[in-house]
Amino acid sequence: MEYQTLNNGIQMPILGYGVFQVKKEACERCVLDALKTGYRLLDTAQSYFNEEEVGSAIIKSGIPREEIFLTTKVWLEHYGYEATKQSVLNSLQKLQTNYLDLVLLHQPYGDIYGSWRALEDLYEQGKIRAIGISNFYVDRMVEFFHFTRIKPMINQMEVQIFNQQKQLKEYADKYNIQLEAWAPFGEGKKNTFENEVILSIGKKYNKTPAQVMLKWNIQRGIVVIPKSVHLERMKENFNVFDFQLSNEDMEAISQLDTSTSSFFSHRDPAMVEWFVQLIEERKQK
Repeated sequence: MEYQTLNNGIQMPILGYGVFQVKKEACERCVLDALKTGYRLLDTAQSYFNEEEVGSAIIKSGIPREEIFLTTKVWLEHYGYEATKQSVLNSLQKLQTNYLDLVLLHQPYGDIYGSWRALEDLYEQGKIRAIGISNFYVDRMVEFFHFTRIKPMINQMEVQIFNQQKQLKEYADKYNIQLEAWAPFGEGKKNTFENEVILSIGKKYNKTPAQVMLKWNIQRGIVVIPKSVHLERMKENFNVFDFQLSNEDMEAISQLDTSTSSFFSHRDPAMVEWFVQLIEERKQK
């Protein structure tokens, strides 16, 4: 395993396992499979509704807690100082642990500064080893860096071959914020797995398109958290440290960038309205 050192000195595996859209009934088994495969970075979130299953799998695995880098994220309905603080304490209970390795603010809306102050306090109390943000575009990330007391250590974003986040990477490097890629395959949208450039490079190294795409991000120094519910694919995704993409390969993949999301834009006002509506609907439940 390779590691990235965060701006507070904490080491983080560069390859992990994400449980977004892993159903509750399958999550414990999937996390156990991932841990048996060798993954030591696990990424969940309050909004995934599977923190309990992740925690149970960690306990059942028998792997010492200190060997696992565990991430969760605070959801929008828990933003604000007191709500965020309580939500993290609740996540600790669900995950059956007395500390978290990383907590992120999941979205860039609402009372992000009140929530961040709660994370700062929990960090200083030793409840969290690293704190960061998610889905903060480059302008929001730079703003947030300059108006916070403890600087974010991570920004987790969509980073994949068609949305390579080149400017975001430039500024993340400038401010020593580690980039982490969610959906590193773009969930297969726009035929990422059938892309001719990726297929051609894969044949050269006898590697699959998934392995090429993961290695491309890893060589850029970006943490990746692929998700699969299939053991063989978990093993495939983990087997990326025995080859190196050439400069020519990296440049060929660089040319695939369209600088557009395969999902949605957080700057789209209709998407902002959707998030607000989602929060209101959950409050009524």
